[in-house]
Amino acid sequence: MLRSVQGIVLRSMDYGEGNKIISLFTPELGKVGVMARGAKKVKSRHAAVTQLFTYGDFVFFKTRGQMGSLNSAEIIEAHHALREDLHMSAHASYLAEMTDRMLGDEEGSTYLFEQLKAGLMAIEEGKDMQIVVHLYEMKMFELAGYLPVTDACVSCGETSDITHFSPSMGGTLCSRCRYKDTVAIRVGEGALKLLKLFPRMDMRRLGAVQVKDETKAQLKTCMRTYMDIHIGVKWKSRDFIEQMEKYNI
Repeated sequence: MLRSVQGIVLRSMDYGEGNKIISLFTPELGKVGVMARGAKKVKSRHAAVTQLFTYGDFVFFKTRGQMGSLNSAEIIEAHHALREDLHMSAHASYLAEMTDRMLGDEEGSTYLFEQLKAGLMAIEEGKDMQIVVHLYEMKMFELAGYLPVTDACVSCGETSDITHFSPSMGGTLCSRCRYKDTVAIRVGEGALKLLKLFPRMDMRRLGAVQVKDETKAQLKTCMRTYMDIHIGVKWKSRDFIEQMEKYNI
């Protein structure tokens, strides 16, 4: 069956002499694998459209249970800047890697597609990359069924005097329940406000937010620890981001 869809390239890898296989995320079909024959060749009409992060119109032939075969494609947004800037590339790669590895074949939704599209655009527009990443991580937690409790104490349900975030217990803790997790992460008012906001916020509405360094440090610890405990995936792109942070690149 010939399918015509819009999609974002999550992953692109060489295959054989001159071909590429791309992992394509689409609103209608979810995540699909597509073979682009001859795309490795410099003069190929498919060379540009199969690059990582490319958002375009794709026409491919696909039968049930088989990989698609690319027929034609047109670029809507090339996202050159995301591939040319090291920091942008690293953070955009993390969004793409999360989507690619946490979705099964033909799994996804129009909403998640729009969140990824908006996230890539937000990074390219110079919005705070760490906030973009954390917002998208929260979408991934929801997809996986591990959305943390952030609007009340995960232990007793109290909505006031929230002081800590417990990755292992699955959400925030009030001062009276803090003793239940001795390694819970203390969060200030700014970090708590954003943790409450992330599950409800649409990436398309993200503005040019300014977040204090202390708040961002708390968020980073909360989100990365939660990801490691509940998702348990070794992310290549996040490792690279952490190396850049370590060496202040």
